[in-house]
Amino acid sequence: MMLVHRIVWLLVLMGLNLPLVGWDGRLRILEWPSLRIILDEAKAHNSVRDMDFSLDSEFLASTSTDGSARIWKAEDGSAVATLTRNSDEKIELCRFSKDGMKPFLFCAVQKGDKAVTSVYDISTWKKIGYKRLLRKPAAIMSISLDGKYLALGSKDGDVCVAEVKTMEVSHLSRRLHLGTCIASLEFCPSQRVVLTTSSEWGAVVTKLNVPADWKEWQIYFVLVGLFLASAVAFYIFFQNSDSFWKFPHGSDRPRGPKFEILDPQYCEDAFGPLDM
Repeated sequence: MMLVHRIVWLLVLMGLNLPLVGWDGRLRILEWPSLRIILDEAKAHNSVRDMDFSLDSEFLASTSTDGSARIWKAEDGSAVATLTRNSDEKIELCRFSKDGMKPFLFCAVQKGDKAVTSVYDISTWKKIGYKRLLRKPAAIMSISLDGKYLALGSKDGDVCVAEVKTMEVSHLSRRLHLGTCIASLEFCPSQRVVLTTSSEWGAVVTKLNVPADWKEWQIYFVLVGLFLASAVAFYIFFQNSDSFWKFPHGSDRPRGPKFEILDPQYCEDAFGPLDM
C-alpha cells in the first residue's frame, strides 16, 4: 500500500515518467502520458521496497527488500550504479535532495542493530557520511519541497524531522501513531506542517517546532527599513559636520569694506573737473 501511494505521488509531482513495480522485483518506467515503455527490467530487485526521482527527473533510485539500491537513468532506463554498502547494511528507503543546490541522495539504512541515515553524492554515487537521527527502524521518509527538512517515520509511530543543512534533529514527536507503523508522511507545501497516516490512527496533522521562515513581505520591510535608517544617518551626519567643499554659509560670509558718501555732489565724480 505504501509503495502504491508513493507511485501515485511521484506521478503527481514529476508529471513526466510513471514507474511501475511488482513485488517480484520487476521495474517498469513508462513515459507519461503516452505510456511508452522506457524500461522493463524483470529482475531489477528481489522485491522493490522504495523509489524516488531526482529533482530534475534525470535519475530514478530504487531499493530492494534484500538491502540493495540501484540508480537508473530515467530517460532511457539504463542502469547507472549500484550503491555501495557494507555486508551488515541494508538500504531501505531513499530520497533525493530537492533544494537544487546540494546534489545528495538520502537513504535510511539499517546498520546491524542501528538505524542510520546515509548521504550519497549523486555526482559520484559514493557515500559521504551518515547520521543517527530517528534511532530506530524507519518505515517512511520524506523531504520538504524546499529541501530544507528531512522527515522519518518509524515502525512504531514516532516522527523525526531534521534540518538538512546541519543534519540535526529539529522536531521529534514520540508515539504520534502509538504502536502503529506510519504508512505515509508528507510535508505541507506552504507551512511547516506534516501529514502522517496509519492504519489504526488515520490521518494526523502535526505542526513542527522549527524556526519560522521569512516571508517575502518581511524581507521587503527590512530592506525599506535599512534604506530609511541610512537616509536618517546621512542627514544627521551632514548636519553635524563641515561641508566637504568648505563653502561658508550666507550668515558666515566675510563682508567687504563699506564706502560712505559724504557729499551728494561728489556722487558721480569724487575728484571733480580738471582745469587744463
